[in-house]
Amino acid sequence: MKQIFLVEDDGVIAKNLSLLLRSEGFAVTCAFTKSEAVSCLLDKRFDLALVDISLPDGNGFAVCTEIKAWQDIPVLFLTASQDEASVVTGLTMGADDYITKPFRPRELIARIRAALRKSGKAPTVFKIGALCVDTASGIVKKNGNEVFLSALEYRLLLVFVGAPKSVITRDRLLNEVWDASGEFVTNNALTVYIKRLREKIEDDPTKPQIILTVRGMGYRLGREAENYASE
Repeated sequence: MKQIFLVEDDGVIAKNLSLLLRSEGFAVTCAFTKSEAVSCLLDKRFDLALVDISLPDGNGFAVCTEIKAWQDIPVLFLTASQDEASVVTGLTMGADDYITKPFRPRELIARIRAALRKSGKAPTVFKIGALCVDTASGIVKKNGNEVFLSALEYRLLLVFVGAPKSVITRDRLLNEVWDASGEFVTNNALTVYIKRLREKIEDDPTKPQIILTVRGMGYRLGREAENYASE
């Protein structure tokens, strides 16, 4: 499980961000001040830091400097400022990216995963029961044998792999498929794609154990995901 270091002085924002990140399978440690952040850096190792620029006892730039001095991890700035100079300063000091508040949750998660991949800290091989998904090569195997998926089927599988503990709504799946294919996909078509994917990855598609239906909500990874692991 990837460790996210959140430095944010607004308690409400920190709570909501922590809930979002944990729902996406991340572990979160939160600090509310510069001094707390420095103490955390001495006690724990992290994979990525989200840092607010405005803090009560300093600023995010100083925290970024401390992080880079102690740990070689990506730093993403969270800022309400539209000031170009602040953005340039942050990037010059070693920040890997910045996100302007307010931001969309999906955009934040996508930026985090991109930064982790770029730093080499994101897992590229996922195992769900007998299913193995190698996101670096795009190869999917079941019981050691390659499973051939269409582009849309593979994209759907990646959505579930990317959020192993979350219920994925049909609306989100439709958005993800639209982003990947560039063509309009209906609700009925989504049902067909889910069926086809199950036929390829499940032992018994009529009794799915990997992609389960959550009535009235969407889908989620099932009990097989208890063996979820990364390399």
